[in-house]
Amino acid sequence: MNPSDFWNDRYREESYAYGTRPNEFIAHSLQALAPGNIYFPAEGEGRNAVYAATKGWKVWAADQSEEGKKKAETLARNHNVEINYHVGNAMTYACPEPLDVIGFCYFHTPESILAPMYTKILDQLKPGGTVLFEGFSEKNLGLSSGGPQDVSMLFTEIKIKSLFSSFQNIRVWEQYIELNEGLYHRGTACVIRAIAEK
Repeated sequence: MNPSDFWNDRYREESYAYGTRPNEFIAHSLQALAPGNIYFPAEGEGRNAVYAATKGWKVWAADQSEEGKKKAETLARNHNVEINYHVGNAMTYACPEPLDVIGFCYFHTPESILAPMYTKILDQLKPGGTVLFEGFSEKNLGLSSGGPQDVSMLFTEIKIKSLFSSFQNIRVWEQYIELNEGLYHRGTACVIRAIAEK
């Protein structure tokens, strides 16, 4: 099964796979930033994008799932906000305006395309912009909270520091948390979090 078929099948379910509330780290981090242009790659059903829009951000999102886009747009309508949602490969998508923030929320890719994918996306962030990141750590392998079970698709602090090596004021840390995000992110998880400025 190719990735877009997998995600279309998951998002075709009636319930929201990862819930409708934003990721706690993303939501908390946005409180400290002045609203501007924000982009969420691999945004799925739109929980973070819609939350940001309710806080005054101009939002772009991308994902390879048509079903994800449908549910994201429904969620946006339910909250009386607008988001700009592109269906396609994040490697080829370019936001039409310079970005103040990019939010990576569980954006896991095969290791072979990780660096070029992140570099392509990060190039769209304007100088002084902020990157927010949360993803599963290698220590999450075997835990029942969700996420890839292929260690090569998981993160370490060193891997994230390397991806954001051209940035300044980088903060990267590993943390055990309790996830309660829909059906597929539940229970104790080990994550890597990061905030960096371009």
